[in-house]
Amino acid sequence: MKRWVALGGVCMIGVAAIAVCERRKVDVPASPAALLYLVADTEQELTRMPVRFARMSDQEEIRIGDEIAKSYAATQDRQPDPEIAQIQAYIAETGSHLAAHAHRRLPYKFHYLPDASLVNAFALPGGHVYIGAGLLALMDSEDELAAVLGHEIEHVDHYHCAERAQQQEALDKIPLADLFALPVDIFQAGYSKDQELEADREGTRLAVQAGYSANGAIRMFETFQRLYDESHARARTPQDEMSQVATDALEGYFRSHPLSSERIAQVNQLVASENWAARPERDLAVAYFFLTTRAENAFEAGRFAQAQQFAARSLKMHPDQERALKVQAKAQFAQADFHGAADSYRRLLEQHAWTIEIADYYALSLAAANRQGATGEFRKWMASASGNTRELRVPLGGLLLLAGDAATARQLRAEIRANPEDVFGPGELSDLGWWYYLAGDYSTAADLLNEAVQQRPGNAVMLVRLGWADIELRRLSDALQAINSASQGPGEQTMARAVTQWQAQERDTALREFGVATTAHAEWENPRWVGALYSPLVARSIQEMQAERERRKKAQITARR
Repeated sequence: MKRWVALGGVCMIGVAAIAVCERRKVDVPASPAALLYLVADTEQELTRMPVRFARMSDQEEIRIGDEIAKSYAATQDRQPDPEIAQIQAYIAETGSHLAAHAHRRLPYKFHYLPDASLVNAFALPGGHVYIGAGLLALMDSEDELAAVLGHEIEHVDHYHCAERAQQQEALDKIPLADLFALPVDIFQAGYSKDQELEADREGTRLAVQAGYSANGAIRMFETFQRLYDESHARARTPQDEMSQVATDALEGYFRSHPLSSERIAQVNQLVASENWAARPERDLAVAYFFLTTRAENAFEAGRFAQAQQFAARSLKMHPDQERALKVQAKAQFAQADFHGAADSYRRLLEQHAWTIEIADYYALSLAAANRQGATGEFRKWMASASGNTRELRVPLGGLLLLAGDAATARQLRAEIRANPEDVFGPGELSDLGWWYYLAGDYSTAADLLNEAVQQRPGNAVMLVRLGWADIELRRLSDALQAINSASQGPGEQTMARAVTQWQAQERDTALREFGVATTAHAEWENPRWVGALYSPLVARSIQEMQAERERRKKAQITARR
């Protein structure tokens, strides 16, 4: 009987609790994230068992951490890379400076993981600390890096990592000697809320003791808050260059760590209680690597102005970078800033070993900026170029051709026909043909391009160039055949097909192709870019297609009213 009374009492309490919960207002938005946070925190608290067993010695902890690190390193595909080595050295130097102020005298080691999707940092027992490229890319000051590394050092310093290993030993009944087989995932997953906040406090304190600004921690958490808000609002801004993979990875970080607002409030309270003086933050010395990558990503996404801005910021930090100069030059060229592109390509040619590809783009930029003065500028650079400059005769002959002097181009044609294999290859034959196209001699251009295609039947660039020349000669079926034979994605091939169909009066098909090409490559909607690099017929056709597309859009809007 007593059991039934007790059961009834429990049921009544449960019903009352449900009623109270139903009436109680909840002032946080309902979302799956709330449940995920609850699950993550619950798991963390459950796994944080009271340490009733003896704490492992420092020597044992170091041995286990070294073995886990060794096993983890074996899973990483590492290729020698000077950039990665430089970032690794920088992280090691910063981390060692912080570790000198840690309470426990452990052999701390710091590792850079060049994985853009790893927006996280973690530590192993004994002092191995890791940081992913995805997280480092979000920083712009060394103080932010110090805050993150300090946080991970404190997970080791306060035995959080060692406790996690011993908990796993107890839960899975793993012998202490076999703990080296633990996966690093259990150390990446985050700790209890109390442990995370403790690592924030003590990590910030450690960074300040090492001479850094506490504002580094605050700004890092502010970045996390911004990314959290963006990912949950699904409002991807043009400034957000993170991949979806990195965003998904960051979701895991949010679920395993306290809310950023709480972490910011704690650091602000700590700054006030400790009365720390404000300090200027130091630039992140390796930020230019990540700025260059962001510039490249922005360029690939068609955000040319943003790509140029990132590249310029990177070059301000390290002016001689080849990667940053290339993306800056390409972004300027795509925006029809041909003077700027010519300057950037000239710097590339002067500061690094020249290639015919960069020399060709330099010549094209010069020609688009100023046809009459282009030859003189190109010759100035050629005079200082090292090595065999035979290949440079083609762009030089092309620039002279545009300026009205066809003698060098005619001589090159004669040499090609006399010894086609000994003097020039089909690539240079194609390039010369394109210079004739730019000069308006479409018949000669088509002849040279046709010869090049015969030697390299499947070359997409040569086939599309031949198609452009055939359009000018009104050989539209031949143009379409050449263009369709090219195995390229949406871009020049698609626009060439659109222009061909427009000239053939196939307006609907042309507009569909036009839409695909302009969506993939926004340059086509820049009349200055088109006018500098293609014929007047092409420029006119594109303007007509733009006008017709707008006319049809307006007609559709009117019809719906």
